[in-house]
Amino acid sequence: MNDDLKKKINAKYEASLQGAERFWPDSIYKDLLVSFGLFILLIGLASFLGVHPEPKVDPTDATYVPRPEWYFLFLFEFLKYFPGELEWVGAAVIPGILVGLLIFLPLYDKNPHRHNSKRKFAVGLMSVIVSAIVVLTLMASTDLSHLGNGNLLYGILFLLLAFLLFFALYKNPEKEIVWRKSVLWMASFVFVVLVGVTYQQTLAMADPIEETHIASSIPEKMSLGQDLYSIDCVECHGPDGEGGEIVGVAGLEGVFVKSISSKDEMYTRNDGSLFDIIAYGQPNLGMPPFGGAYGGELSPSEIDYIVTFMRYTWDDRAEVPEGAVTSAVPALAEGEVPSYEVHVSAIVKRQCLSCHREGKENNEYLMDTYDGILNGGINAPNIVAGDLNSTLLQTIQGHEVDGVDGLIHVMPPNGKPIKDEYIDIFIRWVEAGMPETADDAAALAE
Repeated sequence: MNDDLKKKINAKYEASLQGAERFWPDSIYKDLLVSFGLFILLIGLASFLGVHPEPKVDPTDATYVPRPEWYFLFLFEFLKYFPGELEWVGAAVIPGILVGLLIFLPLYDKNPHRHNSKRKFAVGLMSVIVSAIVVLTLMASTDLSHLGNGNLLYGILFLLLAFLLFFALYKNPEKEIVWRKSVLWMASFVFVVLVGVTYQQTLAMADPIEETHIASSIPEKMSLGQDLYSIDCVECHGPDGEGGEIVGVAGLEGVFVKSISSKDEMYTRNDGSLFDIIAYGQPNLGMPPFGGAYGGELSPSEIDYIVTFMRYTWDDRAEVPEGAVTSAVPALAEGEVPSYEVHVSAIVKRQCLSCHREGKENNEYLMDTYDGILNGGINAPNIVAGDLNSTLLQTIQGHEVDGVDGLIHVMPPNGKPIKDEYIDIFIRWVEAGMPETADDAAALAE
C-alpha cells in the first residue's frame, strides 16, 4: 500500500467521523430493533406454522433415511459424491480446507482494496461457494437418484459454476473498468439462473411426497388403536378383550387366553408394561412379538395407539376425553336404517376383519370393502337384499350352510357369538336393501 492510498483512506476516515453516529445509544438502538423484529418473526413462525413432527423413531425401519436440518442439507447432498470409504473426505477434509482458508484469509489476501469491484477473486470464489451451497440445498430436498436424466441437471449446474468462476478470474486489462462493474452483475445473473434451474428441475423430477399423519389427541389415538386391535388382537383376545379358548389360529388351537380387559389387568399394568408386552410378546405363553424391533409389523406409534385404546376403553379409572368414542359400533336409534358406512363396517372391523383379510385362510372372502362383503370369496353372493336366508346372516346366527367346498361353519369360529344387537343391525340392513352410505340409509328412512 503506497503513501497516496494511505492518505486517501485516512481522509475518508476523518470525513466519516464528522457525520458518524454514536455506538451508544444509536447503533445499539438499531440492533435492538432488528433483534426484536427477528424475535417476533420467530414467534410468529412457531405459532402459525409450527414444527411438523415425524412418527416415533423405529430402529427396525431400514428404509428410513434420517435427514439433517435445512442448513446442513447442502453437506448432506455433498456426501453423495463421496460414498463408502471416501465419506470422510467429503465430511471432514474438504469442509476443513474451506474453513482453514477462511481462518488464514488475512495471511494470504494482500489486496489493499475493499470495494467488491476490485476484489474479483474473492467475489468470484465466494459466489461459487454460495451458489454451490444453495444448489446442493435445493437438490437435497428431493431424491433424483431414480431418474435417468438426473445427470443432465448435474451437467448444467457444473457448466454454470465453471462459467461463473472463469468470468470472475479472467482479466482484460484493456477494459478493466467496464469489466469490474460487470463482475457483480454477471455473478448475480448466474446465481439466479443456478437457483432457478435447480428449483425447476427438482420440482419437475421429484416424486410426490407422501404425508404421514400422526395422531396427537386421545380420541384420534383411540380410534386408530381400535382399528389396529381389531386386526391384530381380536383373533386371540376377542373383540372386548374377554379372552377364552383360541380357535382357528395355527399353533394356538385350544389355548386358553385370560381376559386382558379385566380390572386385574388394567389396574396392575401401566402403559409401559402394556407397550412392552405388545412389542416383545409373551413367547412362553404363545404370544408372538408385534413390535418391529422384535420381528413384528407394528411401529412404536401404532403400539402406542393400541395401548391408548386399551387404557381408555377398559380401565374405568381413565377419564375418557370429550369426543372420544368408547364403543366401536354406533347404537342404532329407533326407526333408523343402518348403513354399511356407519354401522356394518364398524361391526365387521370389530368382529370379522382379523380373519377376513389378505394373508388369512378365508376362502378368499375379504370383508374390508362394501363390495367384498357382498360378492367376495368363492361362495358369492354372500348377502342378497331382502333375503334373510343369505349365507352371512345364517352363519353369524349360528347355522352352518352348504358352500362350494363343503360346509361353511359358524362365524366367528371361536365359539364367541356376535352380540344380538349386532345381528339385529345386520338383519335390518339386509331388509332395507343394504344401503352403503349414511345418506342412502337416511333416504330409505324417510
